[in-house]
Amino acid sequence: MSISLTLSCIWVLLATLVAFLPMRHQYRPGFALLIAAPVLIVWLGYDYGWVWSVMAVLAFVSMFRNPLSYCWRKWRGTV
Repeated sequence: MSISLTLSCIWVLLATLVAFLPMRHQYRPGFALLIAAPVLIVWLGYDYGWVWSVMAVLAFVSMFRNPLSYCWRKWRGTV
C-alpha cells in the first residue's frame, strides 16, 4: 500500500472523528482537513490515475458541501 493511500485512509478516519466533535470544536480541525484534502487528491491522482482523483473530488465536495458553498457565496459577495 502506498503512502498516499495510507494518508488518505488516515484523513478519512480523522474526518470521522472530527464529525463526532461538538460543532464549536469542529472549526480548526475541519479547516486543516479542508486544506489537506486537495493535496491528498492530487497525490492520489498522481499515484493511481485521474479516475480515482475525480472520485475523490466528488467525495470531498459531497462531504464539505456546506463550507464550500459558504466560501463560494462569500467570494461572490452574496453573503
